[in-house]
Amino acid sequence: MSYKAEYIWIDGTEPTAKLRSKTKILADGEALPIWGFDGSSTNQAEGHASDRVLQPVFSCPDPIRGGDNLLVLCEVMNIDMTPHESNTRALLRPVAEQFGEQEPIFGIEQEYTFFDGIRPLGFPVGGFPAAQGGYYCGVGADEIFGREIVEKHLDHCLAAGLAISGINAEVMPGQWEFQVGPVGPLEVSDQLWIARWLLYRTAEDFNVSATLNPKPVKGDWNGAGAHTNFSTKAMREDYRAIITACEALGEGSKPLDHVKNYGAGIDERLTGLHETAPWNEFSYGVSDRGASVRIPWQVEKDGKGYIEDRRPNANVDPYVVTRLIVDTCCTSLKKEGLV
Repeated sequence: MSYKAEYIWIDGTEPTAKLRSKTKILADGEALPIWGFDGSSTNQAEGHASDRVLQPVFSCPDPIRGGDNLLVLCEVMNIDMTPHESNTRALLRPVAEQFGEQEPIFGIEQEYTFFDGIRPLGFPVGGFPAAQGGYYCGVGADEIFGREIVEKHLDHCLAAGLAISGINAEVMPGQWEFQVGPVGPLEVSDQLWIARWLLYRTAEDFNVSATLNPKPVKGDWNGAGAHTNFSTKAMREDYRAIITACEALGEGSKPLDHVKNYGAGIDERLTGLHETAPWNEFSYGVSDRGASVRIPWQVEKDGKGYIEDRRPNANVDPYVVTRLIVDTCCTSLKKEGLV
């Protein structure tokens, strides 16, 4: 007997990487081996030296094929087993280990938009639907488009054992969100990439595409983000740590250092309109969805909890955003003795 292992990796496409995958047949009981691929076809090598290595780092049940079949997320390595330059997970690993004693955890809200050909799902041919507003968490065939895909994707994520924590319709027709977490930085990033793969693969069966474009429709429509909720043990116990983390994110060059790594096209989405702060200004506030970083009202009331960085784009690399937030906030918390 044998089983199918779908090897999944992140390619070298710029400015926004794509997911790739292929299937390996393995004997029952056989451990997941390293594998290889043609990096010249994924923007990760040149043709005269095209071999790249797939190193399995996370696996889960394959909810589409079922049975004993697996989804296998891989890091991309060079043939000398050093991390490939596109391997952002390798940069997160030491940071997550360095600050592990602070117990950082994340919940990431992944927004996305369904497209039917060149139109967002639910947009009439040759025109526009009613203005945004009624679609958010809506119900009814006149306001909700793609729910059958969303529900199937949710079932697939649950069957895969991912830490999926919710779904909702967003403010534009055909726009949705799912949430992963709260779990550690490596876990949330690995699982978000797998959940993205499952999203694309599930929508494929409905002849619909899903995009993480941060501004899928120009004009008076919300963009798509990946609001990133973050806390450490100290933040979950002491409001002073909440303020320290917010201040750290706004200190010196940190705002621009983060924003330039929060996803391509961020200036199109972070305009100061549509529940965003301007990309080149930093602010934080309680219950303020127009701030760069929001402190939920319940956190202020309880005097402990988490913060929400509202700046990351839908197309952000979760390995990058979690690394930056952990490094910036945990360094400051340690400096201030709040660990």
